Formats: sequence, C-alpha cells, structure tokens
Amino acid sequence: MVSGIELEVVRLFRFEGDSKVKAFVDIAVGDFIVRGLRLVQGQKGLFVAMPQEKAKDGKWYNSFYPKTKEARNSLQEIVLSAYEA
Repeated sequence: MVSGIELEVVRLFRFEGDSKVKAFVDIAVGDFIVRGLRLVQGQKGLFVAMPQEKAKDGKWYNSFYPKTKEARNSLQEIVLSAYEA
C-alpha cells in the first residue's frame, strides 16, 4: 500500500498458451476501479503493463500509470501475488 491508498486486485483473467500476455487484471484504487492492466512476460520476467488507449495520431498512450516508482513497485507486488496465488 502506498501513502494510505488501498490497492486490491478485483479481477484476474489468466491466459493459457504461449502468449506473452499472461493475464488481464482489474484493480481497485480506493473506491475506484481501473480496468485493463496486463501481466506480461518480458525478457526480465513478469511485469504489469498499464491500460492504453489509441489516440488520433495512431499511437498508443497509457491511460493510467503510477506517479512514483514506489507506487509502481507496490502495484506490481500486489498483482504478482494475486497471479501466483
């Protein structure tokens, strides 16, 4: 938990097979739900990818992201522990 804000995994949908995307995850941040996080297998292991939206310029941009490195690490720990459970 970062600075008193409660983070909780509310939905985790696992994928089977050889895809790099291992799961889709929805989290609760306090009283708000953030949908569309992805658990991805990278070269250095599993990591949490933020939800993205495609803009008019054709590029993809994160629609949600942690403000600090500590917040990102906390989010990563919570999602990985839910995936491994």
